[in-house]
Amino acid sequence: MDVIDDRAEVRSTIVASQLPVAEWHHLVSDPSIADALLDRLLHRAVRIELKGESLRERAPRPAPQLT
Repeated sequence: MDVIDDRAEVRSTIVASQLPVAEWHHLVSDPSIADALLDRLLHRAVRIELKGESLRERAPRPAPQLT
């Protein structure tokens, strides 16, 4: 929370998560802290949500043959 609070409205912050924002409250035990954290992160945020199949679940491509 201190890091996000210090950076809010001053610097850009990139956060990557596999957990949807709606489930972030489950990670923080104090609801007040969770609300404050999300307020600071989501205010003026640009959110990019990726959809589609996971690239990790695809069958691996064969390695190219070196000649």
